[in-house]
Order: sequence, then C-alpha cells, then structure tokens
Amino acid sequence: MKLLTYNVNGIRSALTKGFAEWLQSTNADVVALQEVKSEIHQFDRTIFEDLGYQLYWYPAVKKGYSGVAILSKHTPKHVAYGCGNAIYDDEGRILRADFDDFSFMSLYLPSGSSGDMRQAFKMEFLSDFQEYIDDLKKEIPNLIISGDYNICHQPIDIHNPKSNANSSGFLPEERAWMGRFLESGFIDTFRHFHPEPHQYTWWSFRAGARSKNLGWRIDYQLATEPLRERLKDAAIWSDIKHSDHCPVMLELTTNHA
Repeated sequence: MKLLTYNVNGIRSALTKGFAEWLQSTNADVVALQEVKSEIHQFDRTIFEDLGYQLYWYPAVKKGYSGVAILSKHTPKHVAYGCGNAIYDDEGRILRADFDDFSFMSLYLPSGSSGDMRQAFKMEFLSDFQEYIDDLKKEIPNLIISGDYNICHQPIDIHNPKSNANSSGFLPEERAWMGRFLESGFIDTFRHFHPEPHQYTWWSFRAGARSKNLGWRIDYQLATEPLRERLKDAAIWSDIKHSDHCPVMLELTTNHA
C-alpha cells in the first residue's frame, strides 16, 4: 500500500501545474494533503473521483487558508474531522481516516514564523496535540500521522542549522517536542530507511533556494511502533514541483494476519 503526504500550497494552484496527472502516475492508495486553501465545491472534484479516489475535505473557516484533505482508493470505516477543539479545528488542521488495520491522519501543524503570537499558539498546539495522540493511541495502536509538522528535528534536516538556530521551525523547544513525540512511540519512517543528509521537503521561494537545495525537512510520515514490521520503503520526491513543498512517500506491506 502506497501512502503519500503533500503540502500542495493551494489545491487549485497545484491542479494548474499538472497535479492530477502526476497523482495518477503514482498509483497511490491514500494521499494526505495540507494547505488545500479551498472548500470542496471550489474545484472539480470529479478530477480525483475519475482516478478512483474518494475525497474527504476539511477546510479552515477562514477562506483561502490552511485546510487538510485525504484522498483514498479504499473506503474508510470511519472518518474523524478535527480533534474536538474548536480553536484548532476552525483552522482545518487534523483529519483522520480509519481503515481495517491502521488509521491515517493528515496533519498541518501551525507555523510560528509570522510572529510571537503564532509561535505561542504553535507551542500550545504541540502540547495539546501530544495529549490528544497519547489518548488516541490507546484506542488506535496502528496510527500513521502524515503531514507538514513545520519542524526540522535534527541539524541534518535543515540546510544551515547554525544560522537558523533561532528560526521558528528549528527552535530548541520545537526540536525537543519532536524528539519527545517520537519517543512516545513513533517511527520517523523516512529516516528509518534513509540516514543520509541533504534530504529536504520544503524550500523558500526566495533566492533560488530550491535549485541550490537549500531546504528544510518539515514533512513527515510518522508511524506507531506496532507498524514497524510493515514498513517497506519511504522516499522524498524532491523533483516534484507543484508547490514549495514536495511529496513524501511511505510504502506499507498489507497485513496478512
């Protein structure tokens, strides 16, 4: 089973850049999208339905902002919209599809780069999200949380760790949270297969950052420990360019139990 996560930075914009044609070529089973920046009636949903996908859409209340989605070729037994906290849910940041043998979440964690208030909001979200997931794992042990975490975990995950030491997304407290979150029972599936440096998922639009590979790895597919034996492959597809992010792929073996 092939799972993708992709911050598309506006689904309507991505569609004008060949996103649907590319998606068809991947033959992905389930896709987590972030920053869709639209409601479901604002584009032609048959584009995806014709490819065999069911659409689950969770936009932000604010128009043209944030929002997550899941495209799936398999019918979930349940879809959970949000986490039950309106402060976060109004921003369209959490969407989960439950299948028979695992659950798949599309996550868009807040950015704190716009100022102190949003950074404080981000840290509050991180604390509350950890509690939410700790409880959720008791109910759903086989969980994959895929999306834009807006955090680089280690110096290897960012092109210039020294000059970015005080940048939102690489602050010590954010990196510490990421470490604790992984230690609470998650596997960074890309690093499970690929320990090498210079692997990024987001690049600034400024100063030719992408062509120089001056990037950040902030998009992850994290899987709970019970899924370890089913991890087959993972990849960052940095040559795919419908967005300032790129897709991250995880391949999971089917459960024959």
